[in-house]
Amino acid sequence: MATTFLYKVRDGKGNLINGQIDGDGATMVAGKLRQMGYIVIDLKEKSLAQKDITLPFSNRVKTKDVTVFSRQFATMVGAGLSLTRCLAVLEEQTQNKALKGIVGEVLQDVEQGKALSDAMAKHPKAFPPIYINLVKAGETGGVLDTVLNRVAEHFEKESSIKGKIKSAMAYPTAMFFFSILITFALITFVVPVFVSMFASFGGDLPLPTKILLGASSFIRGYWFILVPALFGLGYGLKYYAGTDDGRARLDKLKLNLPIFGGLVRKMAVSRFSRTLGTLMASGVPILQALDIVADSSGNTVIAGAVKNARTSIKEGETISKPLSEDKVFPPMVVQMIAVGEETGALDSMLSKIADFYDDEVASMVDALTSIIEPVMILVMGGIVGGIIVSLYMPMFKVISLIK
Repeated sequence: MATTFLYKVRDGKGNLINGQIDGDGATMVAGKLRQMGYIVIDLKEKSLAQKDITLPFSNRVKTKDVTVFSRQFATMVGAGLSLTRCLAVLEEQTQNKALKGIVGEVLQDVEQGKALSDAMAKHPKAFPPIYINLVKAGETGGVLDTVLNRVAEHFEKESSIKGKIKSAMAYPTAMFFFSILITFALITFVVPVFVSMFASFGGDLPLPTKILLGASSFIRGYWFILVPALFGLGYGLKYYAGTDDGRARLDKLKLNLPIFGGLVRKMAVSRFSRTLGTLMASGVPILQALDIVADSSGNTVIAGAVKNARTSIKEGETISKPLSEDKVFPPMVVQMIAVGEETGALDSMLSKIADFYDDEVASMVDALTSIIEPVMILVMGGIVGGIIVSLYMPMFKVISLIK
């Protein structure tokens, strides 16, 4: 059984490198390090006490980390460094602990003779199918540095549009939860104080106040049922969305929502176009590229349309024809794909479609944000104002009773 060793070595330029490597013994590991061109400074077995301690939720590789890794990898490959040397340097300087460990394992597999794409395929959480297939195409065509730059650009653009959406929706989301929190606090803690005061003066309360008091009593009396029920409802929706039927229904609902459905559709078209264009420009076969696009589409309706297109291509049809029949993609997209097929520039046409829809998504998000913000303010003001009015209405009766 192989043992893990911690090593400290110097390379040909005198740089100090720390890392870990598996081997059957210290002598064999030291020999392997010397064959890699390193001068061994320190080598010791990794004990149980030395193993890394990872906290929950820390073992996650972000898209940004993979993008930086790809850019650095492409630069070193373009400079003529060997794969093992590139991976050793990347393992040393990678900040993300999860990715650092994955790069170390990829390095070990490459040192044992595995192809880079096969070694990366063992870590799907860090390297998705599009990444693996692009690397495989780059290895086959001898253009690994070009492909790595292309995949980095792909992830950068996807991250950019996601970042714009998150930043635009942050304020409305915060306003929504803030209004819910204020409403809950008023009903739970403020209203009961007024109840005791009203009861001491007697008199019949107005209808809005009675409704508010009823809601307050219900929440305070059955909170131990309401809280688990809310969590149960959330878990049930999550479970339903995880089933094939539930996911298909929810994905279809997302595309048909009155306002947000257009945004979801444009995002899906952008992702489809960019992924397929990147794969085709890197030399991935069209049928294999469509399989990857369908798996990474994020929407079962879009995935179904792509799979129909793949079936039609196997029968000798074009991509644009089945896409036009599914009515999922806008007519402009179908026409641009048809022109790309006719001119032999489908990859560049798909890239233009993706850029166009990225701009459309950004514009639509800005427009929705400008509408949502005042609506949320009005809703929040209406709720809080309604509660305050309901509490102040009995005040006039109290004053009359005192007189």
